[in-house]
Amino acid sequence: QLQVVESGGGLVQPGGSLRLSCKVSPFTLDYYAIGWFRQAPGKEREGVACISSSGGRTTYADSVKGRFAVSRDNAKNTAYLQMNSLKPEDTADYYCAAEVYGLGHCEAGKYEHWGQGTQVTVSS
Repeated sequence: QLQVVESGGGLVQPGGSLRLSCKVSPFTLDYYAIGWFRQAPGKEREGVACISSSGGRTTYADSVKGRFAVSRDNAKNTAYLQMNSLKPEDTADYYCAAEVYGLGHCEAGKYEHWGQGTQVTVSS
């Protein structure tokens, strides 16, 4: 069973940056697409940014385009979500998920393995 662990959340001021990490084990990251999803209180889960298993395709929600960037380092079995120009509306629990041989679509139902989430709060 693939284990998925997120880290890097926290409190940041509007306009600030955070980088979330998603480490998988015990299998190599090479086989998996990675999706970043978020859920704010009282709202539905939203696909934020996703990257295919090959790394050749990325998908972003309109709300984060130009501000967030998803990447992967297969040698470290770790994927990242770089979040810049953060806004209060980015406040949510952020989840990393993995889909075997995925194409990088941000459809939550396609992802088989999920982390426990990390909280991001954007507030002054």
